[in-house]
Amino acid sequence: MPRGNDRALRRIIRLDSELTRIKDEDILLERILLEARRVVRADGGSIYVVAGKTLAIKYSQNDTLQKGLPAGQKLIYSLFKIKINKQTISGYVAATGQMLNLRDVYRLPKKAPYRFNPSYDEKSGYRSKSMLTVPLRTAAGKIIGVIQVINAKSKSGTIIPFTKADELVICHFADNAATALERAQLTRSVILRMIRMAELRDPRETGAHANRVAAYSVELYEAWARRHRVPEREMLHDRDIIRSAAMLHDVGKVAISDTILKKPARFTKSEFEIMKRHTYLGARLFSDEQSEFDHCARLIALTHHEKWNGGGYPGHVDPATGKPTKKGRDGKARGLKRAEIPIVGRIVAIADVYDALCSRRVYKREWPQEEVLEELRALSGKSFDPELIELFFEILPTIRQIANRFVDE
Repeated sequence: MPRGNDRALRRIIRLDSELTRIKDEDILLERILLEARRVVRADGGSIYVVAGKTLAIKYSQNDTLQKGLPAGQKLIYSLFKIKINKQTISGYVAATGQMLNLRDVYRLPKKAPYRFNPSYDEKSGYRSKSMLTVPLRTAAGKIIGVIQVINAKSKSGTIIPFTKADELVICHFADNAATALERAQLTRSVILRMIRMAELRDPRETGAHANRVAAYSVELYEAWARRHRVPEREMLHDRDIIRSAAMLHDVGKVAISDTILKKPARFTKSEFEIMKRHTYLGARLFSDEQSEFDHCARLIALTHHEKWNGGGYPGHVDPATGKPTKKGRDGKARGLKRAEIPIVGRIVAIADVYDALCSRRVYKREWPQEEVLEELRALSGKSFDPELIELFFEILPTIRQIANRFVDE
């Protein structure tokens, strides 16, 4: 094996332990695609997961197209599903479990049952050529996804075919990545069960809402972390924790009465006071901190309704009792303000309000997008951290793509 691929294989072995530490499915999928591309020097690629009898695209990356975007903006790609059959390249790999290494997707063998769809190239102005597509297969032999990397590059930047050594490296990587993905999918299913439990109590608390809020929060955190020059390794670690913890921001609602949660109208003042308790009641679920996830989930549950100007809730309280630890002039708990609010609380506050305004409720219509954005601007410096609002608008194309990915059923 050439020396370069030997180094790549050693890198894959080191990555194995890193991937098993990533708990969130989406964070893991994005990382799997990135590392798969790196080890075989691929300019672009996509990763798919099996969804019933289809493959659903989860992430797409392309260094050439990314370079043409403004700093901090991510590549926007089409969200679609394809049937698992032999008619497409990725569908063929998922259907047969066989890897495909193609020198030029525009010159496929005439006898091949699959065809390349050039529509993405036509829309983006990109030219796909070499393509290596491998199945993500669990230890039990179940295919749960597909990695597809595009346009291997030489050291000089020339597009070249993927080699036999590349096949060996990426197949080894895919096997271990599939094991990590299977674990992450189990973790996600456990979290979604907790959310479905909350949904039984509060119809507004859905898995789609939780996924959107968590995904918005991760992107906003990454933008903030890059601006503040948080080291890459720390940023990637934090993204994983925030993604899962943010999904459970409203889990404390399970402790609120049905007469309030299921009320098909706005709350009265006294009802709203009871509803406010879901913050510290949710935080109690994670009070016996065993991990960084517990710590992060506790902070988010407790502080995602605090406001930049101190007008939020629950304020300075003891989560164990709900009693104030610092009081305002009215004798009630003084609200946290500015930097007193943890960064994860400030981030999830924006993500949660944005999604709530964009969503239909039994007591309100969904707001038009422009009205939602005007409201966020108006609340900058009042309810929300002004810097985070600025960053939110910078990543708005990514936010909108997330909204399209996790739609209400």
